[in-house]
Amino acid sequence: MSDEPLPPQARFGPFEVFQLLGRGGMAEVYRARFVDGPRSGQMVALKRLMPRLVADPEAIDLFTVEADVSRLLKHANIVQVLEAGVVDDVYYLAMEYVDGRDFGQVLSRCRERRILLPTQFAIYIVRSALAALGYAHDATGPSGMPLKVVHCDVSPSNLFISRNGEIKLGDFGIAKVRALGSSDGGTLWGKLPYLAPEQLERAPLTPQVDLWGAAAVLYECLANRRALQGANSQAMQAALRKAEIAPLEVLRPDLPPGLVAVVRKALSLRAQDRFQTAAELSAALEPFHDEMVGGPLGIASVVRGLFKA
Repeated sequence: MSDEPLPPQARFGPFEVFQLLGRGGMAEVYRARFVDGPRSGQMVALKRLMPRLVADPEAIDLFTVEADVSRLLKHANIVQVLEAGVVDDVYYLAMEYVDGRDFGQVLSRCRERRILLPTQFAIYIVRSALAALGYAHDATGPSGMPLKVVHCDVSPSNLFISRNGEIKLGDFGIAKVRALGSSDGGTLWGKLPYLAPEQLERAPLTPQVDLWGAAAVLYECLANRRALQGANSQAMQAALRKAEIAPLEVLRPDLPPGLVAVVRKALSLRAQDRFQTAAELSAALEPFHDEMVGGPLGIASVVRGLFKA
C-alpha cells in the first residue's frame, strides 16, 4: 500500500482532503472537510496512519490509544477528537481543526528573528497547557474511575495557537492511562529535549513527566533556547541526568527573581523537589501573569505579526 500523500480534493471515506499539514514516521495530518453525514461541511484535521503500518499491531495500538483517550477528555484547552474509524484498512482520526500555528513554529520564528516572546504570553501559553494537563491527570472514565492519564509528550509542537489566541494541547498518541496498567516506564516515550530526568532511568510514568515538559517549554519561551543542550543525544542525556540547565537569571537578568525561582524549582533534578501538580505550578506562576495583557487577543496579535498573516 502506497505511502504517497493524498492529493488535494481527494476523497478519503467521508472526507474531502485539501492540504497536507504535516507527516511523521507513523502518521500524516491533512486539512479536510466532512462531505457526508451529520457533520457535512465541517473542517477537520484528519490524522491518518501511514498505510504501510496497517499490519503493525504496535502502530495501530498507539494510534487507537489517542482516539480512546482524547474522546474521554473534554476540555477547552485540549484538541477534541470528533470521530475515529477505518477506511480501506487505514485508521484515521478526525480532530478539531485549530486554524493557526503550533507553538514550535512560533518559537522557531522568534529564534530566527532573535526576538523574545513577551513574558506575559509565555506564561499564558504554559498556564493554558497546565490547565489541560491538570484536567487530564484528574480525569475519570464513564464509571467514575480515575484514568490517571499521562500525556508523555508535552512539547511546543504539540501546543497549538488558534487565530483567536486559544491554546490547545494535542497529540495524545503516546499517552498512558495508568488506571489500565499502562504505567510501564520501560520504553522512553516523548522527545528528548522535554523528557524528565527520571525517564532516562525508565521509572514508572507519573504526572511529573508532563510537569517537567511544561516547565521545559516555559524555560524555552523565556530564554529563547531549549533548557537541555548538547551536541548529540548522548551529551543531552548526560546533561539531563544531572539537570544541567543554564541559569535563567544569566540568560534573562530582566526577569523577576520570583519567576526565575519558580522555573528553577519546576526543573529540579529530583521529582520530589518540584511542584507536585499542574494546579500547584500554575498557581506559582499566577502572580507573574497579568491576564489583561497575557491573553488570547494579545498572543493572537503577536502570532499574526510573526507570520505576517
